[in-house]
Amino acid sequence: MKVHYLEIVSLDIDAVCQVYESTHGTKFGAPDALLGGARICQLPDGSSVGVRGPLREIEEPVARPYWLVDDIDSAISNIEAQGAQIAMAPTEIPGKGKFAIYILGANEHGLWQI
Repeated sequence: MKVHYLEIVSLDIDAVCQVYESTHGTKFGAPDALLGGARICQLPDGSSVGVRGPLREIEEPVARPYWLVDDIDSAISNIEAQGAQIAMAPTEIPGKGKFAIYILGANEHGLWQI
């Protein structure tokens, strides 16, 4: 089990990035349009952290882990059968893989297939 991408939706992107940079000695890049304008920091283990603003008026700040899976379609079917609400069906991001979002236990969770 590995977190591939940790997405942080914040109302103050620059402040969050600055705190992580100064505390952890990391560096966030410029906004990535393919990831909703998230500023990305690559971690030594190959995973990444992205900090972005809300994409919709009703999107609340959240920290959403995207767990790496081998077969996202199978995983999302299994999760849905166990009662999760699918918030975003598996969707391709060119050059980055597929992601999906589900809600379970009032928390948002993500899956990622590369």
